[in-house]
Amino acid sequence: MADHGGGGGCCPPMDLFRSEPMHLVQIIIPIESAHLTASYLGDIGLIQFKDLNAEKSPFQRTYAGQIKRCGEMARKLRYFKDQMSKAGLTPTPKTETQGDINLDDLEVKLGDLEAELIEVNANSEKLQRGYNELVEYKLVLQKAGEFFRAAESSVVAQQRELASENTPEESLETPLLTDQESKTDQGKQVKLGVLAGLVPKGKSMAFERILFRATRGNVFLRQSTVEEAVIDPSSGEKVEKNVFLVFYSGERAKTKVLKICEAFGANRYPFVEDLSKQEQTINEVSGRTSELKRTIDAGLLHRGNLLQTIGEQYERWNILVRKEKSIYHTLNMLSIDVTKKCLVAEGWSPIYATEQIQDALDRATIDSNSQVGAIFQVLHTKEPPPTFFRTNKFTDSFQTIVDAYGVAKYQEANPGVYTVVTFPFLFAVMFGDWGHGICILLAALFLIFREKKYSTQKLGDIMEMTFGGRYVILLMSLFSIYTGLIYNEFFSVPFELFSPSAYVCRDTSCSEATTIGLIKGRDTYPFGVDPAWHGSRSELPFLNSLKMKMSILIGVAQMNLGIIMSFFNALYFKNSVNIWFQFIPQMIFLNGLFGYLSFLIVLKWCIGSKADLYHIMIYMFLSPTDDLGENELFANQKTVQLVLLLLSLIAVPWMLLPKPFILKAQHNRTHQGESYTPLEGDDQSLQVEASHDSHGHGHEEFEFSEVFVHQLIHTIEFVLGAVSNTASYLRLWALSLAHSELSTVFYEKVLLLAWGYNNVIILGIGIIVFIFATVGVLLVMETLSAFLHALRLHWVEFQNKFYEGDGYKFQPFSFTLLGDDDE
Repeated sequence: MADHGGGGGCCPPMDLFRSEPMHLVQIIIPIESAHLTASYLGDIGLIQFKDLNAEKSPFQRTYAGQIKRCGEMARKLRYFKDQMSKAGLTPTPKTETQGDINLDDLEVKLGDLEAELIEVNANSEKLQRGYNELVEYKLVLQKAGEFFRAAESSVVAQQRELASENTPEESLETPLLTDQESKTDQGKQVKLGVLAGLVPKGKSMAFERILFRATRGNVFLRQSTVEEAVIDPSSGEKVEKNVFLVFYSGERAKTKVLKICEAFGANRYPFVEDLSKQEQTINEVSGRTSELKRTIDAGLLHRGNLLQTIGEQYERWNILVRKEKSIYHTLNMLSIDVTKKCLVAEGWSPIYATEQIQDALDRATIDSNSQVGAIFQVLHTKEPPPTFFRTNKFTDSFQTIVDAYGVAKYQEANPGVYTVVTFPFLFAVMFGDWGHGICILLAALFLIFREKKYSTQKLGDIMEMTFGGRYVILLMSLFSIYTGLIYNEFFSVPFELFSPSAYVCRDTSCSEATTIGLIKGRDTYPFGVDPAWHGSRSELPFLNSLKMKMSILIGVAQMNLGIIMSFFNALYFKNSVNIWFQFIPQMIFLNGLFGYLSFLIVLKWCIGSKADLYHIMIYMFLSPTDDLGENELFANQKTVQLVLLLLSLIAVPWMLLPKPFILKAQHNRTHQGESYTPLEGDDQSLQVEASHDSHGHGHEEFEFSEVFVHQLIHTIEFVLGAVSNTASYLRLWALSLAHSELSTVFYEKVLLLAWGYNNVIILGIGIIVFIFATVGVLLVMETLSAFLHALRLHWVEFQNKFYEGDGYKFQPFSFTLLGDDDE
């Protein structure tokens, strides 16, 4: 949500507890100032327009043509951006010194630029294709020329050998006919044709086999590998190729060879057997290649300059097109008057924004030289308004956590206020280690210090989510340091930070890790857990008991807060039924059982009793009249337990029975005589009220059975939830224990074990394994696990006591909320 009025500070505004008061407004806008009015309202971003043309398709609306124009311009801008990214250019950030540009002029300019860029690209592509073909042609001439020169030198050498020897040994290179034989049989000579080209290296073997099979071996094929990959003229990609020469006899063989070349994607080039003509052709091709290269470079330079010019204006044009498109989308939501001289708009806006909206309407009237000003009036409706909280960059991420569960109903109590503190605290209870907390703090500070840079960049999904919750992570780390100091754990290692341990050895025989030989010799350790407990035999029983009871205390306190929030909701909405028949019995039931358990935990800590709280709570239900014996913590405890048990039992029918009957009586009183039609009143106001009463409040049939079943489900859910939700808070103890034990295992079984070998290499490996295990398991996986469990405790155990979350978010027409991909 936009930071309207929220400021940039870190403290939440006081109105975060309830959403902003909203009202439904109607604006009658003259047609000549409609565009400018929508533009000014988009600048302030404080009104959510209603679609008054919902029955019309997008093509039937008034401004469908303008939206199509804007869509076409947006397509051209996307094309420019794609071309710039291919060229390695980035759009220049917008500057404020440039003057305004008219949309019609921009449309013409974008059309001209697109046509020019398409023409440049087409010419460049055509020239590049010709250049690639010449490069391949040159390779064919060089490789084939080498083959012919090698054959000619071989023939010369053989002729010399024949001249010097009478009976030479025949080889594969020996001509089948001697000169004399060939002269005597001139009529039987056959003219061989030749085809030259390049074939992809991966297809060369198959190419050779198919040629052999298709012509039954009546062709002669020579291939030579090209050392470097060449750019294929057809695809424009680099491909490794072989130069081939095919000698054939007859037109039928030529036809077969041509078809095979086409099937294998082989590029063929003309070739002459005369060596002198080959040299001349190579020189000509080299000259044409260098000329084409210069032409291509000049074309690329021109294209780069054109894209550079576009890049300098791109952001400005893109913002203008997106603004215009959003303006016409908004104008399409307004209903047009019968006279077609004005537009009628309806929408929700915060009450505090009334003056700003009226100022924007006045400015639009003046700037558009309209003879008639816009008319602004407030409508009365029973339709529920949208929910709008003014947040800042600090509170926004906490509000997002709440909104992910459900958007608050209009003006119901917002749990986001308490989530700012309770969410990081519950996380820290499960993640208590001030060493790990410092690591997360450094990561959070890094994100905060680079806030300006990252806020303007497109990040990945995970990075964007982490950056968005940077202030949540900051508070999570600070609370983790605090709880880590209470647990006295720094990567599972205890420190005597605030004073020496209160326990000392009774004699020299107590060097073993046990508290049996320790006695209290100093003052109590002032803050957190005494370091002497760590590593002792009784560490786990002591810390388990402490964390388990602490989890119950925290859970009961937070659930009580949730029920108290339901009281404030009922008080605000003037719902006395919920106060007397929901809030009071819920408080009695929860505190009669688990509030009493919390009281016993604190009392036991204060007086140092050895009473068994399990026994007390179990037999409070099974045998409430039995004597407590050694489990008695205070006088008249049995009587108090009987009273609390009786009140808890009474609270169940108190929640269930009265409320449905009272609601039925209220409904009957409210709709008594509803069949009569009012004779007096403002027709216009009645029509407005009727048109906006979309939910039909006050006209629904009262189904007593449905209300009673709903109340029955609600009662059962609360009674069972009081037990299950309290047990659910024990996850604080379980995850805290798991985190502590994992940290201890990594420290003792990796770092200390490697230290004990007295070997630098093993120690280095141990340190690396310890770092990776700590970061991967404890700082990533454990952080995510504790985050999700804290999220569940807020959504299920806390918010279900009071939070309905069935509202809908205020989504104003605002240019600041436009995304790059808005359609």
